Amino acid sequence: MEKEQELKNIVKEKYAKIAEQGKVENASSCCGATTPSNKVYNIMMDDYTDTKGYAEEADLGLGCGLPTQFADIHKGDTVIDLGSGAGNDCFVARHETGSEGKVIGIDFTPNMITKARNNAEKLGYNNVEFRLGDIDDMPVNDNVADVVVSNCVLNLVPNKEKVISEMYRVLKPGGHFSVSDIVLVGELPDSLREDAEMYAGCVAGAIQKEDYLQIMIGRGFKNLKIQKEKPIVIPEDILIKYLSPEEVKTFNKGETGIFSITVYAEKPGTAMEKEKITLSEIKPESSCNPNSGCC
Repeated sequence: MEKEQELKNIVKEKYAKIAEQGKVENASSCCGATTPSNKVYNIMMDDYTDTKGYAEEADLGLGCGLPTQFADIHKGDTVIDLGSGAGNDCFVARHETGSEGKVIGIDFTPNMITKARNNAEKLGYNNVEFRLGDIDDMPVNDNVADVVVSNCVLNLVPNKEKVISEMYRVLKPGGHFSVSDIVLVGELPDSLREDAEMYAGCVAGAIQKEDYLQIMIGRGFKNLKIQKEKPIVIPEDILIKYLSPEEVKTFNKGETGIFSITVYAEKPGTAMEKEKITLSEIKPESSCNPNSGCC
């Protein structure tokens, strides 16, 4: 428990600083937390600019996917965004729910909540609300949300089982989630995983892809599927801060992979039995081969 709180404090302190930075400064690094790379502009984020509801002033460049694109949000829905930051995903979700729906953003960084509330007020959105709190102990009642979304946030939370249990609790029976996150295939070198800066930058907080999916299955979610998957390539000028030149070569040639995945699953309805899902049944609907040049 003490270690979990220590890691939370690291993330909170880092994201308080990020709230005061611009998009370019954030996006050119690893989820906004590390020294910018001079080789790429964005390591993880996807481009929102053609997405309806996008608010540039609320985009800090911290995401690793477009979960709202896959979230199947309908008019009148109640949507909860976990780790809502400056509010961009909430505003995209609000475009889908319309004025008759409701969007609740949850973030544990006061600076982010203030920034998001200011953005909502400027946009005149009275049905978008931002609440200060931990996503592993949400300030939300049971069975409230039709949809839960999140963008590159669960990997920052030490106790992922608790967050996923909270997602199950706040979703209505028959509700669903679509979350984008960072996962691993194979083990990262210890120097990457143990570094606090890298932890706050999304990578060292990530867990194995199969473990990540199994937590969701174990909690009782059904119809689990990977909606999108893409490899994350960390430039050498960032890797060299953590690894020796020889270790960088070995790392780049190895089987270890860092991936952004967008995952969808449903909470069973009241009269519905939980379906048994095996990991072998889960196939990406969309994927990107790092050798194909699509990244």
